[in-house]
Amino acid sequence: MSYFAGIDIGGTNVEIGILNETGDILGKRSIKTNSKNGAEDTFQRIWNTTKELAEELKISSGEIEAIGLGIPGPVVNNSVVKIAANFSWNNDFPAKALMEKISGKPVKVGNDVKLIALGETLFGAGKGYKNSITVPIGTGIAAGIIINGMILEGADGAAGEFGHVVVNKNGYKCGCGLTGCLETYCSATGIVREGKRRLKENQDNELYKKINGDIESLEAKDIFDLAKAGDKFSMEIVDFFCEYMAEGLGMLLNILNPEIIIFAGGVARARDILLDGVKKHLPKYALGMTMENLKFAFGELNEEAGIKGAAALVMNK
Repeated sequence: MSYFAGIDIGGTNVEIGILNETGDILGKRSIKTNSKNGAEDTFQRIWNTTKELAEELKISSGEIEAIGLGIPGPVVNNSVVKIAANFSWNNDFPAKALMEKISGKPVKVGNDVKLIALGETLFGAGKGYKNSITVPIGTGIAAGIIINGMILEGADGAAGEFGHVVVNKNGYKCGCGLTGCLETYCSATGIVREGKRRLKENQDNELYKKINGDIESLEAKDIFDLAKAGDKFSMEIVDFFCEYMAEGLGMLLNILNPEIIIFAGGVARARDILLDGVKKHLPKYALGMTMENLKFAFGELNEEAGIKGAAALVMNK
């Protein structure tokens, strides 16, 4: 039996899993990233935890064939993280070389969103489709694009960053340096910003009551929960969100013509109210022929998507 480690490195937490050759997660652990202590410290703790997990599973570390790492930011040649924005590490960060030095194992590194897409393609909602787009919606938004069964990487690993398509040149400043990016409207951060803006102008609504007038405490879940319950004020905020999402997806449909779009991430838990809103607005932005046979789905792997996708990097032949 062959074993593989799948590791999903986030800005706050690292999810670590050991998988068998059929992609089953045999055991998993979560540790704090603590990137401020330096990359070497983080990667050493990841490998120590992986070895401890293997020991618990009665697997020797020597039986782990390879390690797949998922990490935010564009990744070049499954090796170097071009922009390590979520960490207190330098750009052009040599993630592959460092993990290989610490573990002594073959390592491949991939962008976290692309690996969620790969995980869903091999083990989840994208199984059986050669052309899919997976859109995790959380603090930001991006697209994991699979074309003819292969992850679309681009020349520098930046393919799929549709969250940075400019949809309003007079809009909000984005963390990437551009102004009016889709991500500033169409993410958990974006919908909360829009909700706060509207609450400052109108306090006569159920949303204001739900948060006891504490506008700064507003979360995306508050808005979606009340919208599902039929609250008009919250429904209008969700509709605003869904129209921007439809605009972004329309661009992708017209360029890539996928078979299926898979929503993942925290905001995707809103499910039908999100999907119905997107479908309502999509005909304004996408060619009719790209929607004729288009399927929609929600990610099936949830928090395991990053682990399975990372492992798939080194398992997938």
